[in-house]
Amino acid sequence: MSGQCRKLARIWPAALFSVITLAAVVISAGCKKQPAEQTNTEHQHEQRAASNGQRATSLSLNDIIRARRSWNPAFTSWYGKTAPDFTLADITGKQHKLSDYRGKDVMIIFWATWCGPCIMEIPHLIELRNTVSEDKLAMLAISNERPDLVKKFVAQKKLNYSVLLDEGTMPTPYNQVRGIPCSFFIDPEGKIKLATVGVLPLGAIKAILQAE
Repeated sequence: MSGQCRKLARIWPAALFSVITLAAVVISAGCKKQPAEQTNTEHQHEQRAASNGQRATSLSLNDIIRARRSWNPAFTSWYGKTAPDFTLADITGKQHKLSDYRGKDVMIIFWATWCGPCIMEIPHLIELRNTVSEDKLAMLAISNERPDLVKKFVAQKKLNYSVLLDEGTMPTPYNQVRGIPCSFFIDPEGKIKLATVGVLPLGAIKAILQAE
């Protein structure tokens, strides 16, 4: 592991450990580079559904989970429960309180600049922000790295969604993340709809958001 990864162990040590021991961790779809054909297969499944006259909204979460290729469900015991509240500052200093986003969908993404799968997912997230308005979906990407490092990365990759900084104050279950990228989907009522670990293609994200 690089020196940079060792420095990051102060906040997410379990997540860093899972980078090394992915084969032995059940939810370790994250932090492991996924073959391109796996993500493509999932995308092809979505295209076939569309060609058969199926709308994404007709797919249940179970349908979406069964069709997955590059990610796994996580934190299943939290589904249907109210998402614990938190307040974090973004890279500009603006405060974001989760409960302030009631009435709209929220996607929380745990990621890091050194995580290859996280970088693979970024183009999908950028396109998501370009195609789904902020009044319908809040996107909160959370990193526990140094602010200067995150700011530089955001500028280089031209991220167009909110990037927050975690200083180790997150409540359960967020502080139990064992692999990244890890996403939590919060419904407009503030309940956890689904949590995932691994690379999420754009089509899968939209299907999850639209599923009842």
